[in-house]
Amino acid sequence: MSFNVGENIGPYRIIEQLGQGGMASVFKAYHASLDRYVAIKALHPAFNQDPNFEARFQREARVVAKLEHSNIVPVYDYAEHEKRPYLIMKFVEGETLKWRMDQGPLTADEITRIVDAVGSALSYAHKQGVLHRDIKPSNVLLSEDGQIYLADFGLARMAQAGESTLSSDMMMGTPQYISPEQAMGKSDLDNRTDLYSFGVMLYEMVVGKVPFSADTPFSIIHDHIYSPLPLPRVVNPAVPESVERVLLKALAKERDDRFDDSAKLVEAFKSAWNDAGVPMQGSDLSASQVLHVDKETVIPQRVDPTRVASAPAKGTKKKPDEPEAIDISKKKRSRWIWIGAGSLVIMCLCLGILTQNNRREANLTQDLGGNQKVSVNDALEFAMENPEDPEAQLDLALAYWDADQPRKVEETLPLIVKAAGPDDEEFYWSAGDDFASTEAWIPASAMYFQAVRIYNGSGGAPEDLTEAFHESMYKGAERPEAAAFLQFDALSDIDQSMVLIAKARNALYSNRVEDGRAYLNQARRLHPDLAEVKMLQAEFDRHDGNLLPARNAVKELTSNPEVPEWLRIFAEEFLKRTP
Repeated sequence: MSFNVGENIGPYRIIEQLGQGGMASVFKAYHASLDRYVAIKALHPAFNQDPNFEARFQREARVVAKLEHSNIVPVYDYAEHEKRPYLIMKFVEGETLKWRMDQGPLTADEITRIVDAVGSALSYAHKQGVLHRDIKPSNVLLSEDGQIYLADFGLARMAQAGESTLSSDMMMGTPQYISPEQAMGKSDLDNRTDLYSFGVMLYEMVVGKVPFSADTPFSIIHDHIYSPLPLPRVVNPAVPESVERVLLKALAKERDDRFDDSAKLVEAFKSAWNDAGVPMQGSDLSASQVLHVDKETVIPQRVDPTRVASAPAKGTKKKPDEPEAIDISKKKRSRWIWIGAGSLVIMCLCLGILTQNNRREANLTQDLGGNQKVSVNDALEFAMENPEDPEAQLDLALAYWDADQPRKVEETLPLIVKAAGPDDEEFYWSAGDDFASTEAWIPASAMYFQAVRIYNGSGGAPEDLTEAFHESMYKGAERPEAAAFLQFDALSDIDQSMVLIAKARNALYSNRVEDGRAYLNQARRLHPDLAEVKMLQAEFDRHDGNLLPARNAVKELTSNPEVPEWLRIFAEEFLKRTP
């Protein structure tokens, strides 16, 4: 399934590989009969695992091929080579906007040309009913002849909702530019999703940096959903107030508060710029003179100027949050869900091959004299002094959790896995219990996952561990935004039924009820008598207003001694909350 330099793919001869991204590889090729170069975008072979992908690829390719606009990279053809689908596109000689911004501030003339081109391309595509879903500077191509193109229409849609390992482990869209609703996994996306991403690009061009950047993609996604937008004039005081107002509207968390049309956004932006007294048309005035953009605030990542290949953006590190004094002893309390479990699951899978490190006999709690109050700084200092001690890293993660610093938990969990190694099932089981005791369900499920994985390699997990894993998965799936962070399908080989139940519950609480029913039906076909299936069906019944069957089903669970204790307790609480 390879595309090799010098090889013929149909009538096209591969000249060179231009780049490789998460979803596709890009090649420069030559068509001898037509005497022209083209770009071939070959999608990742992992998509072939999805039985519906071929039909979706053909459908979306036809839609994209019909887009005829001077600012959209045209798609000439699509086909397959050794069962690997590919697109034939115009070869654009030039560079990406991402590469250009890395070289220094844009001029006022560059900004207005880019705004006009991207805005016009989006306006046209939206009128055709086509969303881009991945607007970002690396998809804006600046050709050597001065033309500006928007690339990769349809690519995110082709990969969306697939059952392949790749599509299930990927979140469509780029974290720095993703809209809140796309980050939350909502399916009812519209024009305003693209316009939010376009707004992030505008913010970056005039402020000098993207609004949200952090050490991990999941932290960035969380900020897009929940964190207030860093005010442009606070980040860069030279930004005109009129421009700031436009950016605030473009980047509103709620779709109804944003611009609903690309042309309106472009008009408002240019009008605001003009109101500030900044000439836009035909000006050589440097953006650094107008907005005093500090070059150091621009993320210094050069991407290959290959016109169509996308490179992943990297965020800049944030300073640690201010520590608070906390009690390391386990306390039962309700906590807001941990936001970065998806990355931990993937990291756990990757780090499973690491050599096991020796564990110290004494952990932080013992070293500091038991359950006395310890600041996060003390826990951090101890963990840094003992990087190979998984207990020290675990204590740090628990300290962060108790101090309401979930992003720091996310950063610490891979260190736990690295220190614990691939074979210490007892440690992972205990670590899961520690997180579960504070109702940190998602990091608990990540730890339990490691323990279950190890046990499954030697005959099967104990019943108590399996039940703990089920509880953490079930309860952790409740948060609507969990779909953006939890890579449920990565756990399918461990417990397919529970993954389907978790996906169904997440969909229910994310207002994707019909999707949830479909997942629940799949789980029911696999294990119709599973207690979690019956419990979740009752939650769906309550959502639909069918209270009597919901109560009756749950009463059976509470009186059945074979139902896991955690689920009986959960069912009893459900009855108390159900009229």
